[in-house]
Amino acid sequence: MGNIDSKLIVGLGLLLPGIMTGLGAIPIFFTKKIKRSALDILLGFAAGVMLAASCFSLILPSIEYGGGDFKAVMITGLGIFLGAVMLDLIDKYAPHEHLMDKRVEGTSTDSLKKIWLFIIAITIHNFPEGLATGVGFGTGELANGITIALGIGLQNMPEGLAVALALLRENYSVKKAFVIALLTGLVEPIGALLGFGLVQIFQQILPFILALAGGAMLFVISDEIIPETHSGGFERQATYGIIVGFIVMMIMDVLLG
Repeated sequence: MGNIDSKLIVGLGLLLPGIMTGLGAIPIFFTKKIKRSALDILLGFAAGVMLAASCFSLILPSIEYGGGDFKAVMITGLGIFLGAVMLDLIDKYAPHEHLMDKRVEGTSTDSLKKIWLFIIAITIHNFPEGLATGVGFGTGELANGITIALGIGLQNMPEGLAVALALLRENYSVKKAFVIALLTGLVEPIGALLGFGLVQIFQQILPFILALAGGAMLFVISDEIIPETHSGGFERQATYGIIVGFIVMMIMDVLLG
């Protein structure tokens, strides 16, 4: 029975972060106007959560599983670097638009193309987060997996809201905007299954896989989310959002770990 329960928890944990992207879009059913400052604070909070998850749930466990010596640190460092390179290559060669860039006025077709590139960007970013969730559960430490899943789910919510608001500005219906926002998060279970499978198959290189997922998340935080939250004139508020997000995730990691 306990085995069935643990499998159920893992299954739900792999799905949860993607579903929470859709939950984040729910406010559009009640209002179509969200202040840029509020969105920047929420995205800053998301970055803080991701940063803490990378540190406490992926990078530090990578060193620990590797033995905690100099060799473990070097393997973790290599994994972080290659995780960042992996995301850099995806970022370079997959057509997309950054999260909160000011939209360029143009024809309706150009504007729609920009919106869909923006949606592709969110989808690209969700993949390494799903990977991290799967890797967290793949270690066999349920508490670690749950912590990562909840943390990433929390940071997905403002991203889902950002997608839905962008679509509403292009005159999509509320229902369509919500469904598309939800779908952008459903790439995460795919990444989660891949991460979970990698750990099961390549248990011997678990420290490297943990670090790889951590490096991918660090790249997204530094290259995408933080610059975007600092591009609308609300840098100070967004910075406090990052700090609060980091603290919340740190507390979750201690309480659940």
